[in-house]
Amino acid sequence: MKAGKIEQPGRAGFSSAPVPEPGPDDVLIQVHAAGICGTDIHILKGEYEARYPLIPGHEFSGVVVSVGDNVTRFKVGDRVTADPNIPCNRCLACQRNEPNQCENLQAVGVTRDGAFAEYVVVPEGNVFAIGEMSFAAAAMVEPLACVAWGLERLSIPPGASALVFGAGPMGCLLSQALHASGAARVVVTDVVPHRLALAAELGATETVLADDQQDRKLRSIEPGGYNLVVDATGIPKVLEAAFSYLRARGTLWVFGVTPNDARVTFPSYEIFRRDLAILGSFAVNRTFQESISMIRSGRVKVEPLISHTLPLEDFAQGFELAQSDPRRMKVQYQIGS
Repeated sequence: MKAGKIEQPGRAGFSSAPVPEPGPDDVLIQVHAAGICGTDIHILKGEYEARYPLIPGHEFSGVVVSVGDNVTRFKVGDRVTADPNIPCNRCLACQRNEPNQCENLQAVGVTRDGAFAEYVVVPEGNVFAIGEMSFAAAAMVEPLACVAWGLERLSIPPGASALVFGAGPMGCLLSQALHASGAARVVVTDVVPHRLALAAELGATETVLADDQQDRKLRSIEPGGYNLVVDATGIPKVLEAAFSYLRARGTLWVFGVTPNDARVTFPSYEIFRRDLAILGSFAVNRTFQESISMIRSGRVKVEPLISHTLPLEDFAQGFELAQSDPRRMKVQYQIGS
């Protein structure tokens, strides 16, 4: 089968690989759409918990083409997406119902071959039906499920104000989901004007260009600070600066993926004195169904975030676009017919 592969950090290309064989509890999916995530870029750079060589890709959708002998919920021809995270269900974290913190966590496209290929194998318990949802939209279920997990950990007060740093695909998902979850004001800031225009089209109440007037404008919108400040950039200096926009009893949500050796500094006295909270949210945590529901309801729109669609043969070009094209948002590979 055709596949995109990262042989080692910094070395990626179009390749071929054997079609994977489903085990008795597995589903074999013919991939139709698969998106490049910021995590995939970290994997390419050697900045994430991956094993090489690797076929990456963990945001995907497709059609079931084969099932294992023990599979009962899916059949050939079903249109599906899948949660890439595979917990062991044996360790203490899993026993505490914390599968995203599993001590033996496997992940499709991270620790085992993923969906930047014609076919991918996933355990039946990770597979979700998408019905008539488009394959492109269904490949956005996973990133929105990451947002949904963070929202489950948050407490958003009625009428809350939120500030999102970053208007890329994740920033736009976050701003929509926050608004749908009760935030009355959602402000988005970014360095790229066209991304801010899209964020506004998708419901951000205010947008602010990250220029030399950014600080003044953000503070003039909410002089007392914001209930919630979210970093969706993964840039340590941005995360560090975001802290200063919190109001008393506010929460800083660390959502963007920084390099794993990055360090940031917050004033510890301020955290103590102003009742502040710092919240992390890692990956998804059984939040795929919530994500599918948000997309189906129309409360969160995902297809406007897809800026580029390429064939898998342009594997390396896709990663170049995702890292450097000034007009990029979500880059997806169209793989199946």
